Amino acid sequence: MTATSTTDRPSASAQDRTPGRPAWRRDDILASLPGQAEALLAGAVARERERRLPFDAFDAVRASGLGALLVPAEHGGPDGTLEDVAEAIITLAAADSNVPHALRLHYNVSALWRVLPADEHVRQQFGRILAGKLFGGASTEQGTPKPGLITTRLTRQDGHYRLNGRKYYSTGTLYADYAYIAAIDEQDQPVTVILPLDRPGLEIVDDWDGFGQRLTASGSLLLHDARVEESELQRVSLRELGLPSHHISAWRQLVLVATAAGIVRALVRETQDYVRSKGRAALHSSADAARDDPFIQQAIGDIAAHSHAIDALVRDTARELERGAQAIRRRAPDAQAIVLQGGLATAKTQLIVSKLALHAGQQLFEAGGASATSSALQLDRHWRNLRTIFSHNPLSHKARVLGDYHLNGTTTEFEQGRVF
Repeated sequence: MTATSTTDRPSASAQDRTPGRPAWRRDDILASLPGQAEALLAGAVARERERRLPFDAFDAVRASGLGALLVPAEHGGPDGTLEDVAEAIITLAAADSNVPHALRLHYNVSALWRVLPADEHVRQQFGRILAGKLFGGASTEQGTPKPGLITTRLTRQDGHYRLNGRKYYSTGTLYADYAYIAAIDEQDQPVTVILPLDRPGLEIVDDWDGFGQRLTASGSLLLHDARVEESELQRVSLRELGLPSHHISAWRQLVLVATAAGIVRALVRETQDYVRSKGRAALHSSADAARDDPFIQQAIGDIAAHSHAIDALVRDTARELERGAQAIRRRAPDAQAIVLQGGLATAKTQLIVSKLALHAGQQLFEAGGASATSSALQLDRHWRNLRTIFSHNPLSHKARVLGDYHLNGTTTEFEQGRVF
């Protein structure tokens, strides 16, 4: 694995001052998606085989305004919805699932800031996003007794601060311009720090070695005495934000599910392509060609039906979450109930899509047979990617939380904004 220097990046702070940024329009951004997906698909298999990171794809995201899709109109943005972003994620993931997954934190913080009061901090971040900047970062650390425990430390020094620690699962940060980092201060209180990735003391290490989602750059973010100004930190944890935190907890799970939906679309496409170009009828089949083999037809029909159902579930859940976002923004008296319904819908969708998607990943090999396992084809990447995505959170615990709610009305996990 390679350690990646950030010292040769263009200065993010200087780029923030670039005049004449385009006024992004929602319709134009969405219209650019098919072209971006086509370009992504062209090199997807070779990148997977050679482990080449897709930097060009993120340049395209910047150039198209896709990263700015959630910036509200009152901040000069295109005012897209969570359903728009979910569809964008599905479309890109059908070409290369690494790219939208690597944008997960960017869309997470974008969705958070759109439901927070429009203070100077929020205005600054949206200004950066409208200038084409992308956000990465990390919260999780390895080696702690439980996930979510933070040891990365912010200490005061001569009128500013220094940040030291080691993050892991810093998905997408290698492709980003800014890092959104969870830490603790000298009194062990939670703080959030946003730093440009050209800041001395930040080092990104591409040491993610999972068998799936290999190109998401989900490895380490090392912090070596990085300087932090007072204006670059927020003395609050995400969980302390209340209802916005509960909303975002569900949304970041749906980003993963939407990525899986795109992978299943890819399974439909690539299984068909394989059968038409390389497939053979089974030995015991009465058909002369693979495309006429009833066993193969059944397998492809099964995958296509699963994809249709998954897409519908993701779209419906994105609409539920958008209702929650709008309720928070307008301070609706029933906002808490609406956000709760969005959290429930997301948990149910994630649970059932995990079963449908992994089954679809297996069905590819029912249609393709042993020849489809050739490493040259990289068809196995779809199942590997799905399995990796659905390993993020324990699905059995998710089912238990849902059961506790339906039996006993327990909403503790949802009300505390926990990731489960």
